[in-house]
Formats: sequence, C-alpha cells, structure tokens
Amino acid sequence: MKVLIYILALSFFFPVLAQARVVTETVTYEHEGTTLRGYLAYDDALAGKRPGVLVVHEWWGLNDNIRQKTRAVAALGYVAFAADIYGGGKTTTRAEEAASLARRFLSARELLRARARAALGVLEGHKLVDPARLAAIGFCFGGTTVLELARSGAPLLAAVSFHGGLSTPRPADARNIRGTVLALHGARDPFVTGDEVRGFREEMGEAGVDWYMVVYGHALHSFTNPGAGDDSIEGTAYNEKAARRAWQAMAALLQEKFGKP
Repeated sequence: MKVLIYILALSFFFPVLAQARVVTETVTYEHEGTTLRGYLAYDDALAGKRPGVLVVHEWWGLNDNIRQKTRAVAALGYVAFAADIYGGGKTTTRAEEAASLARRFLSARELLRARARAALGVLEGHKLVDPARLAAIGFCFGGTTVLELARSGAPLLAAVSFHGGLSTPRPADARNIRGTVLALHGARDPFVTGDEVRGFREEMGEAGVDWYMVVYGHALHSFTNPGAGDDSIEGTAYNEKAARRAWQAMAALLQEKFGKP
C-alpha cells in the first residue's frame, strides 16, 4: 500500500514528467580522492544551453526520491544534477546510519561546502549548461547544504531549502550570498526550532540578503518526501498539499531568475 501511495503521489506531484523527454545518466566525479556518483537529468527535446540546477539529497543519500525530483527539475526545462555528498552513491534506510553519515559533514562545514562545490563544478561544466545561470535546491540535509553553498559565495542566482536546517556556525558568511534565498519550512517541524528560524532571519537581514521564507501550516519535517508516510509520532510526515505548494514556490523563483524555459 505504501508503494502505491508513493507512486500516486509522484504522478500527481510531477505531471510534467509525462510531457518531457527526460534522459538521465550517472556521472562519476571526484573530490579529494573520493569517488562520487551523481545523477544527471535533462530534456533532450530542448535545444541549446539552459540553466543548471543542483539538487542535494536528504540524509538518506541520493536515493530514488531524489532521482525522481531531479527528473522533475529537468522536466521544467533545466539541466538538473543531483550531488552525491557522501561518496560512492551511498544510501541508507536506517535513521541511525543516516544520522552518522550526515553528522560527518554537518560537523565539518568546509568539507560540506567543498563537496557541494565539486558537484556544482560538474554541473557548471556540462555542455548543455549556461554557467551564468545556476541555482541549487536541497531537501533536509540537502537544504542545509545548499545554504552553506550559497554562504560560501558560490555563483548561485537562487538557493532553495526544503525543510532544511537553517543554522550555521559561521553566520557572518551570509554576506557572501550572491543570489536569492528561499526557505520552505514546516510550521510543526520539531527539528528546526523557533530559535533557529529567528536566528536565520536575523542572519539574512543583517547581511542584506535577498531572501524570503514560506511556512506551511501543519507541515512537519520531511513534508515533501512521500516515503515519510503519515505517521507524525517521529516528527516527520509527508504532506501532499505543502509539498505541492513548496514545489510551485521553487519553480516560480527559478522562472523569476531564469525566465521561461
């Protein structure tokens, strides 16, 4: 039953996929001796160079959910590249292991930024990508990652965090942000506290960043992930309405920055 719900949710959430001719490939790249396996998607029915959008995974790794979202970004008319932050295409379904994998990078933000930069470099150098038009989106752990990438001064016209952590050990780095930041947040997310949200708002404001936040009522953590199910006991649950609205908010920002694909 969960599999059926997941499939139905994806077909409703990403109907544009049926209208695009999206091709995909696994791209192997490296960072400081670590082999990384990213996932590239683009619509080969379109001609010429187009904007590139980096996609960063949740703490589960680059799994089917993220590949599906990467294809959906490509169906919007962009070249989409899903980063492999962990390396080796590592994924897990165990929360304890996911926490351990994520902790290595969350406790070493320069490494996290460098891994994200390595993936952005792959995207930027692709033959179909206009390197002057780049954006990044991320989910949970990936949301934290794209915010750190933006804080590093990466040439992003937009950085979008879906239910990601908002804090950083180096808030002054927000002055390096070059594009627009959009944070999509669940009002009932128990993992991103009110103090963290307030700190983020102050950080963005003090740095003069072009930023905004959309807060979705009743939404918990991981609200865009159909695999999160509907059990809110652990503080995570899929929320179809919030997920759809958040995706539309992201698409609207990309269109604002890049024009109609």
